[in-house]
Amino acid sequence: MRSTDHKSPETDEVDTRTPAQRLGALVTELATKAGYDVTSGSGGRAALVRAIGSMSQSAVSRMLEGKTLPMPNQLEAIARAVHGDVRDLLVASGVISGHSWPKNANGGVLSSNSQPTRLTPEEAADLWGITDVGVRGMLVESVNTAIRLQNEADSRARGDAGRR
Repeated sequence: MRSTDHKSPETDEVDTRTPAQRLGALVTELATKAGYDVTSGSGGRAALVRAIGSMSQSAVSRMLEGKTLPMPNQLEAIARAVHGDVRDLLVASGVISGHSWPKNANGGVLSSNSQPTRLTPEEAADLWGITDVGVRGMLVESVNTAIRLQNEADSRARGDAGRR
């Protein structure tokens, strides 16, 4: 295997594309699945640029075409915009190897596109091993207050405060 070849830890197949080509193909696939029409001149690339927020139109086009790589610090914004896993973008771009961060070894940490399972404050306290009645009560009440305040803030942001 040449030093420029990329071996996928998931499939054990050798991919001879450059990191820019691998990332371009992956982001194009994810962007399409996320509803962006990224064909040149369609307007979907401009929408993707706005969603990413930290890249120019030409930089996004070159990335999608597999010509250049974005800066590593831009990969999180790209992952959010295309509802992808930042780990996959880091591996595809060659920033890390698939072996350095195995696919399912995130220890329960959610990626930017993960949908968390809804837990009650009581279930969270159970998972965290909080058994002291006083500490548990304080935690549950604090979480319930935070949820209520967030819901109120979301309502204000939507402009529907007071309408329920």
